[in-house]
Amino acid sequence: MTGPQKVLQAAFFVSETGKRPVRDWLMELTPEDRKAIGEDIATLEFCWPIGKPKCSQIVGIKGLYEVRSNITSGRIARVFFVLVGNQMILLHGFIKKTQKTPDKELKLATARMKEVQRHE
Repeated sequence: MTGPQKVLQAAFFVSETGKRPVRDWLMELTPEDRKAIGEDIATLEFCWPIGKPKCSQIVGIKGLYEVRSNITSGRIARVFFVLVGNQMILLHGFIKKTQKTPDKELKLATARMKEVQRHE
């Protein structure tokens, strides 16, 4: 008997220098926070497509999505991703400090998304 099958496979964005910024960011977090974010990413892998509160499309940026995670101390984390075939490429992660997503976070995710799309 087989268990549930993944619909998407999460993969880290790899920069031209070989860095995996989302993986590096996750490793800086506490084990509890990593677990919460990892579980939210896994939910998307098995249950795609899925909407709020776990996932949201970024308004005004076609093809960019965010994983929405509640982590320790009442904080909120976001991981931006883009879909490439059956992969969700994890582009950028950060701790959200304000209601509005900062432009610098969106610009970084968008630049990485364009880099991924150039290499498709």
